[in-house]
Amino acid sequence: MFLGVDTGGTFTDFVLFDGQQIKVHKVLSTPDAPEKAILQGIAELQLTALVESGDIVIVHGSTVATNAALEGKGVKTAYITNRGFKDTLTIGRQTRKELYNLTPRVQQPPVPGALCLETGGRLDANGEEHEALTQADLEQLVSEVKQLNPDSVAINLLFSYIDDRFERAIEQALPDTIYISRSSYVLPEYREYERGMATWLNAWLGPLVSNYLKRLSDNVHPAPLSIMQSSGGTIDTHQAANRAVNLLLSGPAGGLAAIRSITHDINEERLLTFDMGGTSTDVALIDGEIRLTNDGRIGDYPVAVPMVDMHTIGAGGGSIAFIDQGGLLQVGPESAGAFPGPACYGRGGQKATVTDANTVLGRLRPEAFLGKQMTLDLKKARQAIQPLAESLALNIEQTALGIITIANEHMTRALRTISVKRGEDPRGYRLACFGGAGGLHVCDLAESLNITRALVPRLGGVLSAYGMLVAPHERQLSKTINQRSNQFNEQTIQDIISELKQEGSQQLINEGAKADALNSQFSADLRYQGQSFSINLAIEDLAIEPMGTLFDRFHEAHKARFGHQMDLNIELVTIRVRVFAYTHTISMPEIASGCNQAIPENHAALFEISNQTPCYQREALNAGTIITGPALISEQVSTTLIKPGWQAKVSQHGHLLLDKV
Repeated sequence: MFLGVDTGGTFTDFVLFDGQQIKVHKVLSTPDAPEKAILQGIAELQLTALVESGDIVIVHGSTVATNAALEGKGVKTAYITNRGFKDTLTIGRQTRKELYNLTPRVQQPPVPGALCLETGGRLDANGEEHEALTQADLEQLVSEVKQLNPDSVAINLLFSYIDDRFERAIEQALPDTIYISRSSYVLPEYREYERGMATWLNAWLGPLVSNYLKRLSDNVHPAPLSIMQSSGGTIDTHQAANRAVNLLLSGPAGGLAAIRSITHDINEERLLTFDMGGTSTDVALIDGEIRLTNDGRIGDYPVAVPMVDMHTIGAGGGSIAFIDQGGLLQVGPESAGAFPGPACYGRGGQKATVTDANTVLGRLRPEAFLGKQMTLDLKKARQAIQPLAESLALNIEQTALGIITIANEHMTRALRTISVKRGEDPRGYRLACFGGAGGLHVCDLAESLNITRALVPRLGGVLSAYGMLVAPHERQLSKTINQRSNQFNEQTIQDIISELKQEGSQQLINEGAKADALNSQFSADLRYQGQSFSINLAIEDLAIEPMGTLFDRFHEAHKARFGHQMDLNIELVTIRVRVFAYTHTISMPEIASGCNQAIPENHAALFEISNQTPCYQREALNAGTIITGPALISEQVSTTLIKPGWQAKVSQHGHLLLDKV
């Protein structure tokens, strides 16, 4: 038995696989103590006995690190670095949010000056000792840390990715009662600022994540528990407690892991995805594999650890609509969340949201929401929109349509950011939606991008939870080398790859993976000499692909992304190794075949679309069934709107393949 759990801002989703069938479930999240919603879902699914016997594997996507980072609620953290560099995180890259604002709002530094400590143990760029780390340095440092009494400590010394002996000596000298984060463990790469931020984030969030995972692990013991990482692979819960910074996109990464597995179901590799939940929308590109980035951000903070390459905006079903000071209608980024939630939930919410607008427009059926587990209150949805309608001198339906149109425009802009602005033509991709609200907007977004093909996957409303089950167990390792093409040593590269592969393999074997199940992938960050940022390219076996071929591919990739290439030396900056293993095999079960006569349950009136729109129950549709819009397709965890001019065909695995006709 396998249980995937995704904790979101509004709902906590569950996907249970018993070896043959899949069962889904949703409960409202409990942000103050996320484990409460998880335990509630386990009880409602009647899995308590299986958990107590350890006969179920649980894989979890957590938002604890994400929420704490966005809300600025980390723990008291001391930052240790070399003498003269304690302001590194405060200075950053000297960039300003508002370039032409002469009176910008003063931003507080990540770490207050009083918590920044300096010591010896400095290396130069070649790894040679520039300043020793003396016993007196260590004793003074330990004394200062004890006086500050922090909850955690971040250690970030210059060039520690070359030689980390000084960082290790500091770690060993500090009291073991303090949570310690060492940069040579968190991110052994160049750029002291980005490495320092990752190390500080890991220390700042680490105790919160560790305490949460301990509470959850204790409550589900002895059932095995794994955690989804931001890179799209899972990690043992005990290791996850030491890698909080690697969990910042834990939930969204699960959705991309699921979508990647679905590419095999539909035999298509190029998907433009958007995950529309209750609070936010995440957009990404998949071209065979999940794209990763080391230039991600969470709030105001750069995050240089590997994470899925996605763009996130505050547009979800719970996004609140309001009239701005100029008298214009706006939507988001503020969300009603799980409590009080949209007005139509009947939990005290009084502000109009995207979900309320979809309810008023007839796109959500109040009597069939969440598989009839919850009834929407149409009257309260209309009451919430009424004040906005009066301010705009429109009727309620017109205002609701305006809310949807603005939310769609926000998401369209995000999809263009991840595609057009990166040189990718969205028309060459199939638009794939998931999340509880995605199916209601997929046709509108496809039309706005001139896309004629779309996908509404099976289990779309809980797809991130399903992704927890199909993701591999994984380690991402890296090492900065900074070698120029005119000084290149292929043997050095092969030795580093072999070393990183062995380290990652041993970690996975220690967590129960079998040696013969391990797989590995290699890549390198390359740039022209003098550039600041690099392009990541896959590395094949160096015995098969000479480095000269890799350099040729870099020229082509640079030209594709930036429109030109240069006659300069190329630098190989960082080697990256991914080691992964599929510890269990789960795939989407096939559904019954044969084009059945799908009979609508009833007809709904959709504002500005149709007065008589057939409504289908998705679970009753056989593979091969074709439905022409307009139509509503309801299921337990989401609703799909097939607009006029679109046609949906049910695939063998139950996915809806939409085509413009």
